[in-house]
Amino acid sequence: MRDRVRRSAVMLIVAAIVILIDQGTKTLALNTLRQDARIPLIGDWLGLQLAFNPGAIFSLGEGSTWVITVIGVAVTAVLIGAATRARNVWSAVGFGFIVGGAIGNLIDRLFSPPAFGIGHVTDFLAYGNLFIGNLADVALGIGAVFLIVAGLRTSRRRPDPASRPDPVDPVPAEETVHP
Repeated sequence: MRDRVRRSAVMLIVAAIVILIDQGTKTLALNTLRQDARIPLIGDWLGLQLAFNPGAIFSLGEGSTWVITVIGVAVTAVLIGAATRARNVWSAVGFGFIVGGAIGNLIDRLFSPPAFGIGHVTDFLAYGNLFIGNLADVALGIGAVFLIVAGLRTSRRRPDPASRPDPVDPVPAEETVHP
């Protein structure tokens, strides 16, 4: 029980840190960046440019922002429930990143313009001409990597029952042959 509480605490701490960093960087982006100008960081590969996304990834569903918000609330609730059952610290950290990223973008959906529940997510990390994202999106990816690593670590520790050698039956004492 104590380990479960500790893993839940790890998840909550990681999620809180992700939310604070995400919301802080979005506020900084709103105050310093423009939609019509890109600041290059790594040539044309990565830059800073303000954007507002009414949809999901790659602006999919931009005409259904309220549906994305409802789905986001439901998925976040399921993720929090799953995170409380994390089996190891790697999983707890992974769920923390994912929950923090999901809540970071959900805050935008709920409280950013144009209105409650249909707010546009603030994005500012421009990946070439592919898309513009934010640190909540990065946290989602990092969380997925942690969960994959946690799954691989767990599967290596548990040997396949079919690969275990058969137990050796000891020879009963009365059947022991002495020369």
